[in-house]
Amino acid sequence: MGLFERYLSVWVGLGMAAGVALGLAVPGVFQAVAAVEWAHVNLVVAVFIWVMIYPMMIQIDFASIKQVGQRPRGLVLTLVINWLVKPFTMAALAVLFFEHVFAPWVDPASASEYIAGMILLGVAPCTAMVFVWSQLVKGDAAYTLVQVSVNDLIMVFAFAPIAAFLLGVTDVTVPWQTLALSTVLYVVLPLLAGAATRQLWLKSGGPERLARGVAALKPFSVLGLIATVVLLFGFQARTLIEQPLVILMIAVPLVLQSYGIFAIAYAAAWKMRLPHRVAAPACMIGTSNFFELAVAVAISLFGLNSGAALATVVGVLVEVPVMLSLVALANRTRHWFPA
Repeated sequence: MGLFERYLSVWVGLGMAAGVALGLAVPGVFQAVAAVEWAHVNLVVAVFIWVMIYPMMIQIDFASIKQVGQRPRGLVLTLVINWLVKPFTMAALAVLFFEHVFAPWVDPASASEYIAGMILLGVAPCTAMVFVWSQLVKGDAAYTLVQVSVNDLIMVFAFAPIAAFLLGVTDVTVPWQTLALSTVLYVVLPLLAGAATRQLWLKSGGPERLARGVAALKPFSVLGLIATVVLLFGFQARTLIEQPLVILMIAVPLVLQSYGIFAIAYAAAWKMRLPHRVAAPACMIGTSNFFELAVAVAISLFGLNSGAALATVVGVLVEVPVMLSLVALANRTRHWFPA
């Protein structure tokens, strides 16, 4: 591991602190950046995520994708966790904490909106950041691509019905532009660019040229992650300072959900004897969230300043440090799984 990867948690921590400090010092800059969006997708954040993912896409050997069909159990695990377990455990934890544990400190109307926001997070499996987590646990890049792609396809049909059922409403508006644009920006474009770069390097210098190029681009992947963190925390700096207690209360069930889902998925993967390079990314996909979609739906249903929108944003803030800790856990327990 290089300097960037070895101390990634330190860089992310510094990025979080820098984001809050800059957001308070120059809020106008972050407001201007936040306004650069289309279909609720911030285009500046999209660029940084693209930079983050592109080096990983170069490593995907498309010839190996056809082999995924010979090892379907990892894909089955991801789908079961994402669509039959995670939405319902998130709803249960949200209700437990905001209708019972935190009820004395939160008014019922706000509690309902916080619950709604957390439910929307639980119904939206990750699309972009999971490529980062997969690389950090040395996952199978081709297998991860297939898992993400299948989840995106299912999300088109399953997101609205499950969200409507758990929210108790029938008019959930799915922002199709957000869903389509996010998939293109975070999966399709970097995938095509990565495939073209891979072929170019293989033709010009063979595997050695490919290896050199991937190594040279690795730091940019980490820089893209840190820049994304700085922006996300800068956007919410004022909220973090002004509503720390509310954010802490929302974070508690979200953190429990993340660690709980990972534990369920990891135990199932161990029981199924999946190889670690398939098991670890499968669990990461089940644990992380497609926060762009959740935020967009929360805003369209409940409003920009609603408790639901706040809950989805807290999900963004919680996810990075939690996922880094799970990456560390997965790497330390690699020996539990078949090679």
